[in-house]
Amino acid sequence: MTGRGLEGFYRAGRRVLSRCEIRVAGREPLAVQARMATADRARFVGTLRTSPQAGPDPDVLVERNRYADGTERITLHSAAPRPLRVPVEVALGTDLADLGAIASGSAGPELPASVHDSGLRWSCATGNASVTAAPPPSDALASAGLLRWELDLPPGGSRSVELRVRPDGAGPLRAVGRAATSPLAAARAEGDDPRVPALLRTSIEDLQALLLRDAANPADTHLAAGAPWRCGLAPADALVAARMALPLGTGLAAGTLRILARTQVTGPGPQSGMIPGPRRDAGPHLPPQCTGTEATLLFPALLAEARRWGLSEQETEELLPAAERCLTWLRTTVGDDTYLRDPHRGGPVRCETQAHAHRAALLGADLLDSCGRTGGTALRQWAQELRTAFRKDFWVDDLGGGRPAVARAPDGRPVPHLGAAAVHLLDTGLLGGGVSAPGLLDKVQTEHLARLLGSPVMDSGWGLRGLGAKEAGHNPFGHRAGAVRVQETALAVAGLAAAGYEKEASSLLRGVLAAAEAFGHRLPEMYAGEQRTEGSAPLPHPAACRPAATSAASGVLLLTTLAGIRPDAPAGAVTLRPVRSAPLGEIGLMGLRVAGAPFSVRVSRLGLAMVEEAADGLQLGV
Repeated sequence: MTGRGLEGFYRAGRRVLSRCEIRVAGREPLAVQARMATADRARFVGTLRTSPQAGPDPDVLVERNRYADGTERITLHSAAPRPLRVPVEVALGTDLADLGAIASGSAGPELPASVHDSGLRWSCATGNASVTAAPPPSDALASAGLLRWELDLPPGGSRSVELRVRPDGAGPLRAVGRAATSPLAAARAEGDDPRVPALLRTSIEDLQALLLRDAANPADTHLAAGAPWRCGLAPADALVAARMALPLGTGLAAGTLRILARTQVTGPGPQSGMIPGPRRDAGPHLPPQCTGTEATLLFPALLAEARRWGLSEQETEELLPAAERCLTWLRTTVGDDTYLRDPHRGGPVRCETQAHAHRAALLGADLLDSCGRTGGTALRQWAQELRTAFRKDFWVDDLGGGRPAVARAPDGRPVPHLGAAAVHLLDTGLLGGGVSAPGLLDKVQTEHLARLLGSPVMDSGWGLRGLGAKEAGHNPFGHRAGAVRVQETALAVAGLAAAGYEKEASSLLRGVLAAAEAFGHRLPEMYAGEQRTEGSAPLPHPAACRPAATSAASGVLLLTTLAGIRPDAPAGAVTLRPVRSAPLGEIGLMGLRVAGAPFSVRVSRLGLAMVEEAADGLQLGV
């Protein structure tokens, strides 16, 4: 950890340690390996030769295990035939910079240190931090930021030093996901493809590592968006991830919905009923978009689908008023118009927003009807009007058969650029009886979109590009201008498979699975959308969160899509629509949760699905 770029330990949005460099016997160990061992632990290995007579083989191995709770354990292993007395120096430093300054490249210089307890301490106007060491160092030099030890290593023996860094006054961190009350089922997978069990295992591990408790209501948990940049509550990301993780149980969805219901805007005014959220970049062709709009539309859709997966009637009734307020906001904001427009004056009418609104209306209407509430008929009528208008206004004809516009400008002109936002048109949602809700596109338009998503313009070979390779402004590293965003790739795979376009879905699935293998099955939120070639590897994005909630949950969605699990817990049934081409061969998914009970399913090499474990009385639908 050299202090360059993004390196460091972070806590509560601040870098509490930026530099931690080791010298053993006056030399820096030769680095031989660095990898993420788990979601919250990285392992670094270096070697040294302490004797000139040792030949080419190193006789001291230096192992560093770095944990997300602010602990680093440095262990020296000796293979020397004689006892060694080894001087060890650890050079420490920090700027105590906040995330915004680091991300923009404007972090200040390192701060001066002072000797404190069994380590060092740094202070500035906005905070302070300290590093303590066990065993205590034999010497501490504040001016150089150095801690020193003389370690005795017997032949074949080991010695360790443990460093702990934290802001002053902060207690130890507790990993919510490791508690017995974790809302996520410990599912597992097996199959012909060895990457399948590794992806599911690592995805669940990442989700567990990102779980956070609500400070005021500790029984409720949600997912942090990702480390290190977005460790707080990002409403839209939390809802998306909870929805994709429904096969692991409804506890995460329920906690996330309760937390966000408490943030909902109430009282008079145009924002009444909204779930607040920040604005985010929307690529080179559109202004930033409001994630509060997306979160408000995701809320009733998640509640409706969580009920299908087994959320209790009591929890559904508790959350229903907040969902009704979201739907009321939708109808009030649309008013006499057909489209849900950007909340900012002069903004575009976005394709992605219409897809979210259409799904919210249909799933929300289904939810209201099922719970004996009124309003469902009006929502369905508006959704029908939106479908009719959208298919005419948002379709751009061209020689290739046409494409959906990414938006309509304020003057009504279509913005024709092809990007991954179009996958939301395929994500229509789940109604009762295992039926997918209708989408905004007709059958012919859906087929054209499927062909586009499966073409080399969009399919990089590692997943779906955020913007087509031939579009103006394309950048393989652009957040929404060409980079592969795992969330959108997973939604594309699920949507294409549900619509019957298995060839395109399978190609994207194989691509993202190959990328996952290159990343040790711990998928970052995004990576470069460069074209895959023989012998190449996906390029990491320097600002991507890893682990990230939506990419970890995407691993769950990708694998459960192969089985096509469509539950209807209130009706006591589950329907299976497996991917018939079985692109990964035989696959078994065990320990999922449907209707509050363990659920296991197996898909054969012929694409036939069989339930192996389910709740008592749960019937297999057709």
